[in-house]
Amino acid sequence: MKPRLIPFAVVAMLAFAPSLRTRAAAGGDATSPSHVYAIRGAKVVTLAGPPVEHGTVVIRDGKIAAVGAAVEVPADAQVIDGKGLEVYPGLFDAVSDLGLTEVEAVNATVDTTDVGTYNPQLVAMAAVHPASELIPVARANGVTHALAAPLGGGGFGGGGEVISGQASAINLAGWTIEEMLIRRSVAMVVNWPTMQTRTFDFATFSLRERPFTEVKQEYDKKINELTTWIERARHYAQVMDKGSVANYDRDLKLEALAPVVRGQLPLLVLADEKREIRSAVEFCDKQKLKMILGGGSESYKVKDLLAAKHIPVILGPTQILPENEDASYDQSYVTAGQLAAVGIKIAFATFNASRARRLPYQAANCVPYGLPHEDALKAVTLYPAQILGLADQLGTIEPGKMADLIVTDGDPLAIPTQIHYLFINGELTSTDNKHLRLYEEYRKRPKEQR
Repeated sequence: MKPRLIPFAVVAMLAFAPSLRTRAAAGGDATSPSHVYAIRGAKVVTLAGPPVEHGTVVIRDGKIAAVGAAVEVPADAQVIDGKGLEVYPGLFDAVSDLGLTEVEAVNATVDTTDVGTYNPQLVAMAAVHPASELIPVARANGVTHALAAPLGGGGFGGGGEVISGQASAINLAGWTIEEMLIRRSVAMVVNWPTMQTRTFDFATFSLRERPFTEVKQEYDKKINELTTWIERARHYAQVMDKGSVANYDRDLKLEALAPVVRGQLPLLVLADEKREIRSAVEFCDKQKLKMILGGGSESYKVKDLLAAKHIPVILGPTQILPENEDASYDQSYVTAGQLAAVGIKIAFATFNASRARRLPYQAANCVPYGLPHEDALKAVTLYPAQILGLADQLGTIEPGKMADLIVTDGDPLAIPTQIHYLFINGELTSTDNKHLRLYEEYRKRPKEQR
């Protein structure tokens, strides 16, 4: 991935490092935090069972130690009064470029792509910038962890790269990527090739139509290349498994693809149109690869196929305009309910850094259009953890799981709801952020003299 300029990184680390302050109401010394907390008297929405009214959650050394209505508060715990408040698992942005993008229009601050079409050896964690100003903004709205994904420069729906690298699961707090990291490699990101006949001609600054035969040839070439990479990786993995790889030249790209062909690492296939999705499903089925569909704006058109193949879908933003002139104005809201109705496991994601704070509202918009509220809440908490193989660590409030929690004054999917306390990896984490600081600054500006 593209190297950052050293001056930018140094300045950002000094100016934008996450605040160590915690809310004064929580008590305690922020410079020597307690590692034992007890949230007492709150409604605890565990998502592993019915909500616990007037419950207590005990956090010890980064993990949830106990949860229930009759839990004893440890003598050494920092106690948080949860009366009138609610506790939920932290929200999970299932595909994002948080930490990889700062200002989309400034190329030096965007690290989501690299030179070349096939880069499976690249890992997103290596490029995550912990001091990004966008991370505190997202977590202030309840997003505690995310899948940082190299999206290939094209967002969901594909860019110049076909295999753009490995996505990493990260917590949204920490001075270094090692402190933030949940899992180094969660999925291999593939931008599925498209067949777009309409292209933008910069010479005439207008749209022009390309011959379908020409577009189809390019598409087939990319599919054949991808097939070759998978077959080469399968042979390479067989050699590795036999322990005789020392007799061959090491290939980092094929080595990175080995877990994919073994079925240990899923392909996160970014595709939107019906034809692309069907083609990707057929490819993965033939190659016996685990597939997760990302984006999927037309996934409702092939929902029966996705349900039959048990392929989960991480949907893109719902707060968007119709994809084309023939699409219904509300299709982005309806799709989630249509998929859930046939048994497809869904999650929501922003596929973005600056819009990650809007994650809960992407899910909320689908509730009036057929998605049950519980499924909407789970689609930004439990379901992404299950889809990405992290449900043993995240997604519910249960003993032994990572203590990524939010304490709110209401439904986290509702816009008026405020985050009162935020825990990431078992530590009480500041909700201070650039948006809040600017709001306070301009709120106090001198009034105009009349």
